[in-house]
Amino acid sequence: MPPIVLAVTGASGSVYFLRLLEVLLAAGRNVHLCMSPAGAEVLKQELDLSLDLDDFRLEALVPSAKDLAEDGKLAPLMASSGNALSSIFSESDVSRGQVVYHHYRDFTAGIASGSHATDGMVICPCSMGTLGSLANGMSSNLIHRAADVHLKERRKLIVVPRETPLSSIQLENMKRLCDAGAVVLPAMPGFYHNPVSIHDLIDFVVGRICDQLGIKVDLIRRWGP
Repeated sequence: MPPIVLAVTGASGSVYFLRLLEVLLAAGRNVHLCMSPAGAEVLKQELDLSLDLDDFRLEALVPSAKDLAEDGKLAPLMASSGNALSSIFSESDVSRGQVVYHHYRDFTAGIASGSHATDGMVICPCSMGTLGSLANGMSSNLIHRAADVHLKERRKLIVVPRETPLSSIQLENMKRLCDAGAVVLPAMPGFYHNPVSIHDLIDFVVGRICDQLGIKVDLIRRWGP
């Protein structure tokens, strides 16, 4: 089964990325991961996770459930709402898939080529700077190049912006990406599923991303019978 490319850039909402990574791995999907320096800075600021992009270690990104429970910033996100996959790195199996890390400057990585088969790419969260680069065909790092490859190969590209309010320039960039075939999926959680925790709101967005990837997950109560 082809892997999923997952990129992280410097917008707020890094917890969406962490939850998506957990769900993809628990679903048995292999993930090709790439992170910008700004993305790593946001992870440190929001979740107190320190990453060395030049010497990447997965255990620094995926700590144990015990460590998370003792962490002041992540502990509130672990409140269960009755869903078996309702806690960040909880009792769910996060080891079935594998993570392949690519440095953001490594243009020799397989994901930089259209000949490298994937099942799609997600940029979560997607900064407005990354959005602008993609909308204008600029490839100054591996994230940009991989996204450009997905557009030209007509593969699924999902960008998850988290910004408010939006300028006309940003809206135009989103439209250009939509016109080019990308899916613009803002981190805008719904409330019709009656969320009872922060994590329910996170799962709403992650669940919709998985829908676009064609990955069946049971994270939220869906509308209708």
